[in-house]
Amino acid sequence: MFFGLSQRPWAKTWPSNVEKSIEYPTIPLQQILTSSAEKYPLKAAVKYFLKPRLGVSLTYQQIAGQAKRFAAALQTRGIKKGDRIALFLPNIPQFIIAFYGGLMAGATIVPCNPLYKERELEHQLNDSEARVLVASCDVLKGEALFRSVEAVRKRTRLEQVVTTSVADYLPPVKRLLTRLGGLKKMSYPDTIDFSEFIRSDGEPSPVNINPTEDIALLQYTGGTTGSSKGAMLTHYNLVCNAIMTSKWLPMVPSDVNMAVLPYFHIYGLTVTMNAPILTGASIVMLPRFDVQALLRILDKERVTIFCGVPAMYVAVINNPESKNHSLKSVRACISGAAALPLAVMKAFDELTGGSLVEGYGLTEASPVTHCNPLDSKSKVRPGSIGMPFPDTDARIMSLDEPSKVLSAGEIGQLAVNGPQVMKGYWNREDETRKILQDGWLLTGDIAKMDEDGYFYIVDRLKDMIDVGGLKVYPKEIEEVLFEHPAVKEAAVIGVPDPKMGEVPKAYVALKEEHEKTVSAEDLVKHCREKLAPHKAPRVVEIRKDLPKTLIGKVLRRQLKEEEAQAPKAT
Repeated sequence: MFFGLSQRPWAKTWPSNVEKSIEYPTIPLQQILTSSAEKYPLKAAVKYFLKPRLGVSLTYQQIAGQAKRFAAALQTRGIKKGDRIALFLPNIPQFIIAFYGGLMAGATIVPCNPLYKERELEHQLNDSEARVLVASCDVLKGEALFRSVEAVRKRTRLEQVVTTSVADYLPPVKRLLTRLGGLKKMSYPDTIDFSEFIRSDGEPSPVNINPTEDIALLQYTGGTTGSSKGAMLTHYNLVCNAIMTSKWLPMVPSDVNMAVLPYFHIYGLTVTMNAPILTGASIVMLPRFDVQALLRILDKERVTIFCGVPAMYVAVINNPESKNHSLKSVRACISGAAALPLAVMKAFDELTGGSLVEGYGLTEASPVTHCNPLDSKSKVRPGSIGMPFPDTDARIMSLDEPSKVLSAGEIGQLAVNGPQVMKGYWNREDETRKILQDGWLLTGDIAKMDEDGYFYIVDRLKDMIDVGGLKVYPKEIEEVLFEHPAVKEAAVIGVPDPKMGEVPKAYVALKEEHEKTVSAEDLVKHCREKLAPHKAPRVVEIRKDLPKTLIGKVLRRQLKEEEAQAPKAT
């Protein structure tokens, strides 16, 4: 079944201010920046804040000009169309400049989580064969994120490392204040400073881009199988999803968008970077989520659009400082990456007077495919991810007969189809065939659709854990646990968490000789040293043995059932 425009059941409650079908330009993604720079050259594109009183404003003309210089510098160093450049950065202006500058040079961008430890970063750099890396080289309270780069650089194909700081774009006096506050910018051999890298005033050579075929972004995801793969998102995929998002909100040039969702994540990249830049709106950036700083900036900058994850809205609602700030400028928010509790939606709407609704997406779809309407609260279905975006189709497929399309109310696997769906997985043809079938993307999520075309996520098809919108794979954590000499058996599941939605919990059986000498705290520390913070299990439960099948496979399902029956057990 493929719904025609008149057959889509969601057409009955379609938002009054959104077109059902949109004409999408076939343009390179970087053109959304250059076009906005031509229309609004002196308008603030980015207002960057390290802290509420430490900020700077950059115009569209400045951002586009520096992106062009970044592109020219890449080309001078031999970067050609299709080469990969990686960004190991938090939300800072340099991310936007390097992202669009890399595209102008014809490169494919590979965003990397700046909290990644060596094994995670090394995999992405080697799998993508990245030639250039742009990385933060700050040290804060003794923690140097650049250590991961140092550790793996010689084991990768990196030819150039460009270093920068979260404070570099602040005025000199404000930059000095960050140094006095304990932030240090380190120098490393065989690297070049970002400001030096873009010093040239040269224009980049034009690159012929085929938007529907050429890859703009390699966004790494576990997909539905748990192995880390690069989703190949074309220029057209990302342009289409940015347009869909901007129309759905709807976004206008006068909007002020809060960008606290990380740009290395596809949700933040599309919804809080590409969509505002396409529109010519302003972006207010924070390099990390700090609820007190966020409250002050929402108030001070009169933010109108604040897209995030449920944990962020919970933090705002529960913070005692929220009553001291006016948040009434916020008119529209899309919550994604995890289920949005009804109580949170209502409390946030009362606090702001705006509208917070739940949406849905996945990396392989650039990412947004569904959302509740924003034109009327009567159209919002609590507990639902909403209806498909413009020009996006969705259906429920039978779990027993994968080719069978189910009717309203029946539960099966959610499949989506639209111009935002990826080209495939990087160098993984077998994995691509599993998830892309006749143009339909199999999401790996179990869902249902009601009679009005609203969709509801019921469960996950696989054991993936969703920590505040970041995907975590049990197998990866288990492998780290098995590296500890005391571990005999290990299994990891996701358990509910009021702030993050889910967090990993590990179950471990120790080797007999270590049962009295190794503690759960020792294993938590071991994981924290080898995994990004959101991946490390918060709790390790030590058992004599773990439940297994007859062939010796650990039964995660049984552990989940036990956890559900005794949620307070540790």
